[in-house]
Amino acid sequence: MNNSDTHHQRIAKMTFASVYPMYVEKVEKKGRTKEELHQVIVWLTGFDDKKLQELIEAKVTFEAFFQQASLNPNADLITGVICGYRIEDIENPLTRQVRYLDKLVDELAKGRKMEKILRGS
Repeated sequence: MNNSDTHHQRIAKMTFASVYPMYVEKVEKKGRTKEELHQVIVWLTGFDDKKLQELIEAKVTFEAFFQQASLNPNADLITGVICGYRIEDIENPLTRQVRYLDKLVDELAKGRKMEKILRGS
């Protein structure tokens, strides 16, 4: 993975609100629902729908988003390749967390069963 500080800082400063509509569009285009997307985000972050909406409206960065999250203890079971990079090889913790979310959204859009996406929870 591109381990440059510039790359990691770009991800850290990106707002969740700027990416969220793309997540919704991606899953809905493949026949999944916004509610299923929220279920995946809640599983990963521990946020409820109200908190998620507050973070979107506040336009928090991914850095602030994941600082406030209570990452699911099974998040490290999220493995594989996303955006051309193997998740388990990403050393920067924030970049890895963002890629966890990307991978879950990707699995949802690809029609994977929810119990598999949520890693047996």
